[in-house]
Amino acid sequence: MQLHATPPKAVRQPFDPAYDPNHDRIPGTGKDYAPTYWIGTAGPEPEDDGPVTGDMDVDVAIIGSGYTGLSCAIHLAREHGIRATVLEANGVAWGCSTRSGGQAQISAGRLKRSQWIARWGVDVARKMHAEITEGFDLFRSLVREPEVDCEPQDGGHLYIAHRDKMLPALESEVRVLNEIFGYRARLVSRSEVHSDFVRDAEARGAMYEPDGMGIHAAKLAFGYLRLARRLGAKVHTASPVLDCTTKGGMHYLRTPGGTVRARAVCIATAGYTSPGMNALTKHRLMPILSNSVVTRPLTEGEQQALNFRARIPLTDTRTLRHYYRMLPDGRVQIGSRSAITGRDASNPKHLALLLEGLYRKFPILRGIEIDYSWWGWVDVSQDMMPRIFQPDPSQKLFYAMGYGGNGVMYSAQAGRRMAEMAAGKSVSLDLPIFTSPLPSHGLLTPFRRLGQWGMYRWYALRDEIL
Repeated sequence: MQLHATPPKAVRQPFDPAYDPNHDRIPGTGKDYAPTYWIGTAGPEPEDDGPVTGDMDVDVAIIGSGYTGLSCAIHLAREHGIRATVLEANGVAWGCSTRSGGQAQISAGRLKRSQWIARWGVDVARKMHAEITEGFDLFRSLVREPEVDCEPQDGGHLYIAHRDKMLPALESEVRVLNEIFGYRARLVSRSEVHSDFVRDAEARGAMYEPDGMGIHAAKLAFGYLRLARRLGAKVHTASPVLDCTTKGGMHYLRTPGGTVRARAVCIATAGYTSPGMNALTKHRLMPILSNSVVTRPLTEGEQQALNFRARIPLTDTRTLRHYYRMLPDGRVQIGSRSAITGRDASNPKHLALLLEGLYRKFPILRGIEIDYSWWGWVDVSQDMMPRIFQPDPSQKLFYAMGYGGNGVMYSAQAGRRMAEMAAGKSVSLDLPIFTSPLPSHGLLTPFRRLGQWGMYRWYALRDEIL
């Protein structure tokens, strides 16, 4: 029996490569996807519920149909019996979720365990570790769902020291993980990296974490969509929320096709959060661009030369880090930070910088054909950690975002936690990511890019020379 009638597909508008969340009110209406490897190889998009075509009343509205929003819809239905309505400006998972590197790590936000301890103390850090570990277990269970066929490459994560000076910090982090958290990380020598993992020319050693998984980013999102709709959620595409206001305890979400009146609202828009959507989310994130490329399939000889024995997520120790791996079809994917503004995103110098990073690691790939190149906005919070939070106790409005590029895995748990909040269930964990708001960047957000320009140059100098 078909649970949903098949709606007519909205006509897609051309992709806008210069979209910038600091300046554009919404990310568009029904725009085409970025030209990512994931979209190019995911196959046909699953059915959704089409655009909003009139006013409606719902229990819970979710703004954003990426991993977080779809996980929230799944868990509202599965654990609380609530069939949510998801509103998406363009296509399903149009933003962060289908522009990522598809790397799931046992982390959330940008801080290491040692930095958790320095900021919050050992007891809170241990509770945070337990929360993140539970999140990875949840993620693994979702990946095994029949609807979700996302080419998982499980087996850990390798954090590679790109210079000798980075090894002491990795040694220290391994001790912290083992002695304080009982987590079985280990230090890996340069020769072991080359023999057992990958022949990365830069590698001076690495830290191995047992938990890490590569996935096909679009197939994961489309699998979440199929699961959410099977459980009764509605997912309306080409329906950007133009504004979100509250009156008399009811939230009014205005879209081009009609106003959605909701008793609770969950915001999961991450790096694509419009400053004008709602005062409670304005200037809470600093959107940062990240570039990614995928090569042509490597020949057998090239694969042997690179010795890609481990098909797991790889990250280097730069502040402006590279994330990379071998994909199941024999291509290499690599990404790193990009332009500062949307206007400059297509400047070829940013692609050239990323390719130089690829060549430093794998010199034999110099000049290799690039089949896919794209960029996307990352949701960086001021303190480098995410929040799942109700910013105003008088309003049933919640948000989950601020992963800083580490949201592929933890977004599943964040969506589940936000579902608990929206359903009126108390989240018992007394952790800062649940009990405090995203710190505000304030009115200086548009001007922070001047500082970002200077910091990128300082980071590059420190990463490569000092």
